[in-house]
Formats: sequence, structure tokens, C-alpha cells
Amino acid sequence: MKIFIKNMVSIRCQMIVDLELEKLDLHCTQLEMGTADIREVVSNGQIAQIRIALLQLGLELIDNKKSILIEKIKAVVIEMVHYSGSQLKMNFSNYLSEKLNFDYTYLANIFSEDQGITIEHFIIQNKIQRIKELIGYNELNLTQISWMLHYSSVAHLSTQFKKVTGITPSHFKQLEHKSLIAL
Repeated sequence: MKIFIKNMVSIRCQMIVDLELEKLDLHCTQLEMGTADIREVVSNGQIAQIRIALLQLGLELIDNKKSILIEKIKAVVIEMVHYSGSQLKMNFSNYLSEKLNFDYTYLANIFSEDQGITIEHFIIQNKIQRIKELIGYNELNLTQISWMLHYSSVAHLSTQFKKVTGITPSHFKQLEHKSLIAL
């Protein structure tokens, strides 16, 4: 049985879901961002237990098609921004359409209607968050980060970063070090 889980956005979330399901004597055959395939037949009582366990973790079991599709969109974006090291061979709208087997306009409309922001804005928010993480790790320079996150240039990354955060990536890097020194 496949279950769909809202807010399951990281490998750590996957590990926690797997542990919680094992506590309920259920076993995953496949675990991905936002979904878990459970080997056993799951009763209504077990579904209720899963729902309660997930809520305690800040996750949510979802069962309506619209919410499932929105979570799938989020999972594709998060996977692309946070876990993909390779450049896309096509633009993101085509990639998303192909991955989810829906027309991009339909996906964009449903996402905007439910989330109050566009898919593009959601992508930008995730990219900015990822840039902050990578700057904090201090392992890559801005050129490497811009390439990794599919920006056309460092200038484009910097402009977008400043537009969203109000400061430049360089200024953010300085702030990060000041807060570390204060600790």
C-alpha cells in the first residue's frame, strides 16, 4: 500500500517515517520524498495510528488527490534543488510535466491556488535556502554554488539572493561568521 505524507522533505524525514512505521510493525519496500510503500495490508486502525504518529512528528498523512499532487510537485523541486548535482537537460517546466505526467499549466495553477505562490517562487525560495546552507558550510565558492544550483552566472545568483533576503551573499557570509564567533 502506498501512503502519501505531507512535509516529508528530507532524508532525515524518511528515516523517521521508516522508524515510526517499524514501531507499528509495518515495513517499507520503498521510501521516497513524500511517499512510503508499505509491504503489509494496512487496516483502518493502523492508518489512524500512522496518522497520529506522523502528526506528532510534524508530518501529515494525506489522502486527497489535489494535496498528493502538490506534495509531489514540492518533492520534485526539493529533490532538484537539494539533492541533484547534475544540470537539467530541459527547462524545469518540461521536466516537472514529464516527471508527474501532467500539463505544466495545470500543475502551476493547482499549486498557486493551494499554496498562494507560484512554482517558480517556491523554487527560488528553496534555492535561496540551499545557497544559505552552502555558504554556511564554507566549502564552495559562489561560482561553484551558482553552477550547482543551475544559475546562469554568479551575478544572477547574487541579484536573486539580494532580492529575496535584502543582503548580498557576501554580506550573508560575513554575518554567518560573526554569529559563529559570538558563540
